[in-house]
Amino acid sequence: HPPPACRVYGIRNCDTMKKAFAWLAGHAVPYDFVDYGQVGVSVEQLADWSRRVGWQRLLNTRGTTWRRLTVEERSDIDENRVLTLMAAQPSLIRRPVIDTGSALLIGFEPLHYAAHFVTENA
Repeated sequence: HPPPACRVYGIRNCDTMKKAFAWLAGHAVPYDFVDYGQVGVSVEQLADWSRRVGWQRLLNTRGTTWRRLTVEERSDIDENRVLTLMAAQPSLIRRPVIDTGSALLIGFEPLHYAAHFVTENA
């Protein structure tokens, strides 16, 4: 078995995650999976991701978890507040987060996946 090309973070039973898993399997990309719905995610990990791609890309504002937040929780949002909220409620993180080592891919975007994995593994 080749070593994992990446680490995939997300919540296993999410439809977007299922699409990502299917794409990775279909392109024979080995990966490790971290279900942060089960194991959680630290503020330190989130801060590293935020430094790499910006917290705005990480925040899932389309999901029900975001809509359930109070107006106070959603107003005057900044990095520190977002990281704390995401650590407490990981479903606020866009899925999946794929760490290739050299890049952090956010969301299910097959064109980005192809650019990273098909060229790296060619």
